[in-house]
Amino acid sequence: MAKESPSSSSSMPSVLRAYAAPIFIFVLAMFFQLFLLPRSFPTSHYDVLGVKTYGSEDDVREAYEAIASKWNSDSGDARPADFIKIQYAYELLTNPVWKRDYDLYGIDESLHIIEELEKQYSVEDFAKIKTPLLEAVSYEPEHEGFMAITSQDFASKFQDSKPWLIQLYSSGSNSSAQFSMAWRRIVDLLDGVANHAMVELGDVRLVTYLAEKKTTGQVLFRNGTLSLYSVCQEPRQENEMRERLPSIVAFPPQCKTADCLIRFEGELSTDAITDWFATTVLELPRVFYHTKETLVPKFLAKVPPNKVRVILFSQTGERATPSVRQAAKDYWNFASLTYVLWREEDASFWWNALEVESAPAMVIMKDPGLKPVVYHGSGNRTWFLDILEQNKQLQLPQLSSTTSMELGCDARGYSRAGFETATWYCAVLVGRQSTELNKMRETMCRVQDALSNHDESDEASKDPSAASAHKNKRLTLAWLDGEVQSKYCFFYVQSETSYDTCGTRKSPIDVPRILIIRYHRNATESANVEKKSSNWPKTVWESEADDVDPAAQLVVSYDGPAETPEIIKWLSKMVEDGDSKNLPFYRAKTPELVPESAEPMRSGVPKSVKATQALLRLWNRIKDYLEDPRMGPTLLLGALLSAGSVWWTRSRATQQPVQTTQQSSTNQSDNNTEEEEKKKERKREQRRRNAKGEEAPASITDNEPKDAVQILSSGSDSD
Repeated sequence: MAKESPSSSSSMPSVLRAYAAPIFIFVLAMFFQLFLLPRSFPTSHYDVLGVKTYGSEDDVREAYEAIASKWNSDSGDARPADFIKIQYAYELLTNPVWKRDYDLYGIDESLHIIEELEKQYSVEDFAKIKTPLLEAVSYEPEHEGFMAITSQDFASKFQDSKPWLIQLYSSGSNSSAQFSMAWRRIVDLLDGVANHAMVELGDVRLVTYLAEKKTTGQVLFRNGTLSLYSVCQEPRQENEMRERLPSIVAFPPQCKTADCLIRFEGELSTDAITDWFATTVLELPRVFYHTKETLVPKFLAKVPPNKVRVILFSQTGERATPSVRQAAKDYWNFASLTYVLWREEDASFWWNALEVESAPAMVIMKDPGLKPVVYHGSGNRTWFLDILEQNKQLQLPQLSSTTSMELGCDARGYSRAGFETATWYCAVLVGRQSTELNKMRETMCRVQDALSNHDESDEASKDPSAASAHKNKRLTLAWLDGEVQSKYCFFYVQSETSYDTCGTRKSPIDVPRILIIRYHRNATESANVEKKSSNWPKTVWESEADDVDPAAQLVVSYDGPAETPEIIKWLSKMVEDGDSKNLPFYRAKTPELVPESAEPMRSGVPKSVKATQALLRLWNRIKDYLEDPRMGPTLLLGALLSAGSVWWTRSRATQQPVQTTQQSSTNQSDNNTEEEEKKKERKREQRRRNAKGEEAPASITDNEPKDAVQILSSGSDSD
């Protein structure tokens, strides 16, 4: 018996290793085709009745009557489970709206009733089952005041840049009818923030345009699947959860095509949909809740000093509405908003701290030391925005790069009184952020109130000069952050102790200062400046002389006591002197105000949530591919191509050594033939030499014969 060679026993593992990938793909294709695919396509209701797919209602009735007559004649073989499935299929396919939804979109939202009835009547006679199993619903949202759109007027509705929230519903869907109350609440919350509309599934063209599609092109209403719980469910239950209505889609601002459309895939509730729309679609910042313990350290202490603090007291603890979050975004540079949940046990605390009696309430905190402004009650969106607009500015405004022109405290601008005003003033409180600055800001607020109400104030504040200039908008009061605006501060505060007011804190001493700046525009000088602005080239000295602010400035620092009457008296004297005396017209180049570092706005979906949503969307996409009937043949084709590629590679690798051996042997034989030919040639040459002797005869031209005579020609020149 012949022994098996070692090469043959070792070749089998190498073959298996080479064909491992094709074998794996083939097994995967068979597993998909035989196990996964049948579970994704359960028996349809047409199969239960024995009717061809998409059969007419008459065919369904005939099949049902045939089954019913058979059962009446012999009811012993009938089981309750079979009766329930047949009765359910009959009721579903004889309702025009339910049949349309089932045929076009695969929607069967009442499928859970079959399992419930099977458990309830598992051991009873099917005759005791109450029919009908399904309750017909007729839902008409137009009767409730909701706006419905169709494919004919869809394009005409998208004329503005507002976002849209659209609900896809069915007039025969029980879940759509139950969702109407939540939709009403959502519409009210989005009033003024976004447009809303509803689309009925009967408009197939528009529904196909808006709905999500499977890999096979079939319309899919994915609802309630973006959860870790749904990943572990059986395929039938997944389909049952997925093919349910209503479906919510949204168009972000400036979006008018389905390319930028966003679909809602969460729980169908008012809170979930409004939060998703405000966060994902509108990218609005969140407004967080705080308690009495965290309000001061985590909100009041972190709000920049140039912003108003707005505290909203809620009695329910619900999320901030989209309108409140939109206001938080629109007024981000002016105000910071937060919520506080009202508790009765904390009522005394809030009354003593902010004078809040009950919720809902709105508290606005402006400058340090000022009494908060409290509004009780809940108003509509317009009422809320009006209050924010009225209180968005601090009582003593901050002088910054964005407010200098508006306040009239810029030598390149004009007075608040108008372009014709030649002389105006700006009283600025300058200092670093400190307790001393807050006290002086409180004092300046009292000065401003006294000047604004000088007709009703006491005798000490009745000074016509400063009050009249303030009333005519020729005098503006403001404060400046001396640390942030250090160059601007040093430009006006030129003294030995300026470092106590301006720049980075180098000592524990903080000295706020009150400055008054007199701005004056001279018409003659302005005309000369415009006249000099020509196209002719200027010298270096002329350019430096013309690079100054158009308005002249004179600065005076207050060195009196920090008392309201004294400050008002000093301001009045400065205004009188500036209006009456012929002061020098001195112009200079004022340093630019540094833009304030804006508080970062945290809007949109957090990165961790985005990552989770991306993974769940990937899982849903994988499940869609697992339900695609084309995947089995595709995998089988891939296995065949992979096997063919491996066979071709191995065949070429086997033929290559044989060809190399043949080529080397051929080359070797050619070399041997050439050597033999050379040897034969050398032997023939040697034999010829031996036959003629040792020496070869001399050539006739080598030696001259003895009797040789040279004969000259007739034309020779020699004699």
